[in-house]
Amino acid sequence: MFSIARLFNESLGHIHGQHHRADAEDLAAIRCQMEFCIVDCTHPAARRLRRQILRTGTPQELWLLRNDAYQLISQQFDQATAARRINELRPSFKSFINPRLLVRIR
Repeated sequence: MFSIARLFNESLGHIHGQHHRADAEDLAAIRCQMEFCIVDCTHPAARRLRRQILRTGTPQELWLLRNDAYQLISQQFDQATAARRINELRPSFKSFINPRLLVRIR
């Protein structure tokens, strides 16, 4: 029996019939890039987001946190800065997320 979360995560990671699994090094690199995009955010929510980033176990979970990062950055700075920083993360997810889901924030 499949859970909805499992099906959703598999659809996020399914690319042209192949499922790419991230190793520890891949996850560490993506986590580092996500943390760097919020490095200058001082709001208390930034601490919570950093903890969430460290607890993630898949690129798919990290991809889902990009909305939280966008909100945090746009509150501290502006929407253009947030969009630029989040869009710069897209190449890191290219091997792990369905390309149709790797949409740019405008």
